Amino acid sequence: MRKMVFFFSVITLFIASGLDAQTLFTYGKNSVSKQEFLKAFKKNNNEKSNSEKSYRNYLELYIRFKLKVQAAYDMKLDTLRTQQTELQNFRNQVADSYINDNASMNKLVNEAFERSQKDIHLAHIFIATPKNATPADTLKAFQKANTAYAELKNGKKFGEIAAKYSDDTTAKQNHGDIGYITVFTLPYDLENLAYTTASGKFSKIFRSHAGYHIFKNLGDRKAIGKIRTAQILFVFPPNASDAVKSDIKQRADSVYNLLKNGANFGELAKKYSGDNLSYQTNGELAEFGVGKYEKTFEDAAFALKKDGDITEPVLTTLGYHIIKRLRANPLSATANKPTMDGLKQLVLADPRVNVSKKILLQKILAETNLKRAAVDENSLWIITDSALRNKTIQSLNGIDNKTLLFSFPKKNILVADWLGYVKTARNIPAISSGKTYKEVYEQYLETTVFEYYRNHLEDFNKDFAFQLNEFKEGNMLFEIMQRKIWNLASLDSIGLKNYFEANKNKYWWDASADAVVFTCNNETAASRVKNKLQNNIDGWKKLLDASDGSTQADSGRFLLTQLPIPEQKGFNEKQFTSFVVNQPDNTVTFAYIIKVYSERSPRNFSEARGLATNDYQNYLEDRWVEELKNKYTVNIEEAVFKSLK
Repeated sequence: MRKMVFFFSVITLFIASGLDAQTLFTYGKNSVSKQEFLKAFKKNNNEKSNSEKSYRNYLELYIRFKLKVQAAYDMKLDTLRTQQTELQNFRNQVADSYINDNASMNKLVNEAFERSQKDIHLAHIFIATPKNATPADTLKAFQKANTAYAELKNGKKFGEIAAKYSDDTTAKQNHGDIGYITVFTLPYDLENLAYTTASGKFSKIFRSHAGYHIFKNLGDRKAIGKIRTAQILFVFPPNASDAVKSDIKQRADSVYNLLKNGANFGELAKKYSGDNLSYQTNGELAEFGVGKYEKTFEDAAFALKKDGDITEPVLTTLGYHIIKRLRANPLSATANKPTMDGLKQLVLADPRVNVSKKILLQKILAETNLKRAAVDENSLWIITDSALRNKTIQSLNGIDNKTLLFSFPKKNILVADWLGYVKTARNIPAISSGKTYKEVYEQYLETTVFEYYRNHLEDFNKDFAFQLNEFKEGNMLFEIMQRKIWNLASLDSIGLKNYFEANKNKYWWDASADAVVFTCNNETAASRVKNKLQNNIDGWKKLLDASDGSTQADSGRFLLTQLPIPEQKGFNEKQFTSFVVNQPDNTVTFAYIIKVYSERSPRNFSEARGLATNDYQNYLEDRWVEELKNKYTVNIEEAVFKSLK
């Protein structure tokens, strides 16, 4: 805990050096610029005005910081394994937050916000291509899609063409009407198609990995946001006959009548609902927006006017649903920070983020100075194929394991590296399935570029380099303070005692009291403890041991200002103080006053040890800093200092 408190209080002293500017001060062979100092000052100065005194005080703090960090470097503390491990862990934690293209990311987030403001009523014609489609399969599917498109161009109704040609199994019933969609409902490429198709118009043929698509925008509306509902589902069994469906409808109507007469929705959901998940939670479903469920279900849910309203049984392909509105969540029409932050998280979790990554890749390719070597690709693919078949080819047309494929300023990638990757990738379908060696190679190149960029991020991103060095030197400062000051002060009992004897006039008791201070989890526990101790205060330790941690206590001599007494009144011996509720955890503190000392009196060494140790540490630190100033001569450019204001 001490390290955490120290680290976060001193780390902000460090600001990246190397700015081209006037030199404010030097220490040994090192210099600090005016700009660097001002950046640190503005970040840490708590005074309302920038007076010469505040500049002078902070300058002394900053000089001391720089000297101690330099001493840590001279002791090579940055080479300690613990230091390097902590630095690497910190690097891993923060690096990814710097690897993005802000412009393209902001564009995606803004696009998502604009689209979120509108729901689109969509109809769809889908012509599927087989999973492992041959060229003939693909041509056949395209011809079918082209025929459908031609009939639409000739004025045929979209619904009729959808029922006639679409491979969507529901198209014959719904004529391609898939209801309303909004942002994130569809894959990004299909979302783009939907949002670029004008209201009342149909799109051109679009090819996705699954097949061919034609959309029609049946109309737009202002987005209706999200809703939370509960349901009772009466499920159709497989291949249910009309008679079975009719019986299920009658059962649903009976339950609906019970609800109308005041029956508990949650209890009936537990008893009757065929939804194996929601029946356990009184029928409650996760919050959803448009495009999540079947159109008839969504239309009925969003038609409910107020919380608590229920629908009559609603027919879907699953069965009959009775839906209860629990809570509506209207869409934010303002691009405020919470809204945009939420959308950014959705973008980051969505495949559309690859758009930003591709833009970032082009930026990284330029920054990392990637250079491709001239390699005969056909020979490389032959060597690759042989390696995957465990038939090693030592060399082919001048290519072997040591042949350079591409390089960065600080790293070379050889054929052996590529073969190691492709052997691993063959067991990962998402990387290699259905792809040529060239396609897998380009993936490998991209992966390697991102990895190199991440591993050398401080070479490309000044903000990251600053934060990394800030952490490093803050950690080193803690380490050297531990070695030079804190451990010495705590272990040097003779030096500490001598310091106390030389400065004992500094350590006095003002008005104080011997007391036992109790802290309990809540007021009920505090009352119980107080009642038990009323006639047996000497048994407080046994009571504490039996409390299972619900009560804590501390005994000793305290300044009256340290005791938990409202308005610091009522310090009566042999009595309990009033309860004080502590914010924000609502624990309750009170004290039992044993003896009150009204007069000022000196502290002995034992009583002053904590205060004296802190002062002794400051004394040792001041002495050490003076030694450092002699070792690294400090020169302040007064003319530059006077120009600060």
